Amino acid sequence: MHYLQQGLFVLSAGLAIFLFAKKAGQIKRNILLGRDANFSDRSGERWKNLFLLAFGQKKMFQNPMVAVLHFIIYAGFLIINIEVLEIFLDGILGTHRLFLPVLGSFYTFLINSFELLALGVLITCVIFLTRRYGIKVKRLVSRDLTGWPKSDATIILVTEIVLMSLFLTMNAADRSLQLQGVEGYHETGGFIVSNYLVSAFSTWSSTSLIVLERTCWWLHILGIFAFLNYLPWSKHLHIILAFPNAYFARLETPGKITNMPSVQNEVLYAMQPELAPTDAAAPGKFGAKDVMDLTWKNLLDAYSCTECGRCSSQCPANLTGKALSPRKIMMATRDRLEMVGENINKNGSFVPDGKTLLHDFITVEELRACTTCNACVEACPVSISPLEIIIDMRRALIMEDSNAPQEWNSMFSNVENNFAPWKFSPDDRDAWVNS
Repeated sequence: MHYLQQGLFVLSAGLAIFLFAKKAGQIKRNILLGRDANFSDRSGERWKNLFLLAFGQKKMFQNPMVAVLHFIIYAGFLIINIEVLEIFLDGILGTHRLFLPVLGSFYTFLINSFELLALGVLITCVIFLTRRYGIKVKRLVSRDLTGWPKSDATIILVTEIVLMSLFLTMNAADRSLQLQGVEGYHETGGFIVSNYLVSAFSTWSSTSLIVLERTCWWLHILGIFAFLNYLPWSKHLHIILAFPNAYFARLETPGKITNMPSVQNEVLYAMQPELAPTDAAAPGKFGAKDVMDLTWKNLLDAYSCTECGRCSSQCPANLTGKALSPRKIMMATRDRLEMVGENINKNGSFVPDGKTLLHDFITVEELRACTTCNACVEACPVSISPLEIIIDMRRALIMEDSNAPQEWNSMFSNVENNFAPWKFSPDDRDAWVNS
């Protein structure tokens, strides 16, 4: 029976790790479908961003209460994994509380720390559910967060509550078995939270307690394996990708719009033809119509988005009722990228499916509503940039499809002919002073 449990555990762990690795590989492939972009400069600043934005969650503390609650869940996820490591090794080796003989009294201190974190995570998840369904915080119930995205957050919060409850119940049953002197359940001392549950099991037989402890143990670790494989399909993938995304954050002056080298070269060659290489070819395309036209960093942004809505809550276009929601831009990009990935999985390489990110997932109305104010980028906790995607798609609309409002076309014409948006020649530009 003992070896059967070990075998089942190894099989479950192997399957969970295999499925996660497979999906992770597909996500990496999808991200690398994007255009190349160089983010290898200024490594010192990048490491600083990693520690401040990802580990320290610097931007979250603009709202201290929410930041503290989020930090509790974040710390619980990172630190309680030490306890998961012990469970994992116990499952493989057929041991029970493997680290206890090695750590001695410090082991009890560690478990007590984990229990306090588990209790904190439990309370925080209840508060977050209340914010969503009781208080109904606006950015958590807005029109762009319906269906699956809304259910996704609820599933994660409920799963966290269940996992933490199983952990505390398992410890309470374990402690009860210790007090009964059952073989294999070594003395650890009382645990700071689960000790309050021990009295509820005082009348239970040792057999019932073993069944309860083992059931909680198995459900806890299987729940973690399931959670591991749910992550790549969920917005909570940011738990992993927030770190590389923060490292590769843009370091340019906030709001700086990157020029298109192909256009710059065309202008340069027109003004100085002698500089044009003999084999110069016309640019293949301008801007972005589909996910493959974006950079790999844009696609990493899409997978790193936690759909918190801070970008949309700060967007002036969104606040005035326009169709634009920066959060929806990121969600649509990820949805399209996943569709492209499924296409590649099915066909071996991408086969045109008659759809594009532009028009099928993101509308012209949304793109035109953007004021390029950079508020969405400033608000994002991990420096995701919906603005870059919007600008690239607007470039495609205007330069590829000649799709722009008449007012914009007039402005473009004035810039081209008069070097300014207004319909005055350069020589007459100050004439308004005398009018």
